[in-house]
Amino acid sequence: MSESIIGVIGGSGLYEMSGLERIEEHSVVTPFGPPSDVVMSGVLGETRYLFLPRHGKGHRLSPTDINYRANILALKMLGAQQLVSVSAVGSMTESAHPGDVVVIDQFIDRTTHRARSFFEGLGVVAHVGFSDPIDASLADLLYRATVEAGARAHRGGTYVCIEGPQFSTRAESNLFRRWGATVIGMTNLPEARLAREAQLPYATLALVTDYDCWKTDEPPVSVEHIIALLHKNVALAQDVLRRAAGRFPDPSKSPASIALAHALMTSPDRMSDEAKKKLAPLLG
Repeated sequence: MSESIIGVIGGSGLYEMSGLERIEEHSVVTPFGPPSDVVMSGVLGETRYLFLPRHGKGHRLSPTDINYRANILALKMLGAQQLVSVSAVGSMTESAHPGDVVVIDQFIDRTTHRARSFFEGLGVVAHVGFSDPIDASLADLLYRATVEAGARAHRGGTYVCIEGPQFSTRAESNLFRRWGATVIGMTNLPEARLAREAQLPYATLALVTDYDCWKTDEPPVSVEHIIALLHKNVALAQDVLRRAAGRFPDPSKSPASIALAHALMTSPDRMSDEAKKKLAPLLG
């Protein structure tokens, strides 16, 4: 079997998983600038993982300040065929408890200051289909691996992505619940949009740490509470990735793999040399 190459966007400690071999460090500069940090890679059986700390080592970058385009493109340039997001989230439902895992399938966008496309600002227009932002086969694998790891897991749900860095108000939290949100976070939707433009299947492993602030019989979300669950979440995510190794679906069968096939509206002879240079890793 050929090697699967999986990009993992999450915390800085994920690559310290047992069984990982041939650990290497990769410094990448993309046409959209540097990613959040160096990318660590390692091999587990026939799967090669590329680990990128979303906020940089030491958690230096706020959600708004992350260079999402560089992060996605750096992983693609290193050969990633699919992307897995590992993210701490708040629960918006009674059924998803702190410590649970939600493998989502939809998003609601409440961000206001994020780059939404590789093509914006370059005089190039691409309309990419995004009705189903999560790759179903990849999500199914993450769900099965989570169940096998012994965690309480939920398959399906909607992630509402807010700008941050502040947590939501109680009024906002209750509004998002009425909208049908399952979990709340600050990072995944820019990643999912850009992954689709990069023609990379994308799925989210959402690790519940709190009930945001809607649940009045629970303390509101706080950094102290989230940190208390971080080590447990890292160990669980590592276990899920270990169990998923060697079982990833064929990325060529994902609709994401042909996302740009009919999306580009701008004729190549109308693209500037700068645009062609920046988009070369995407368009060839």
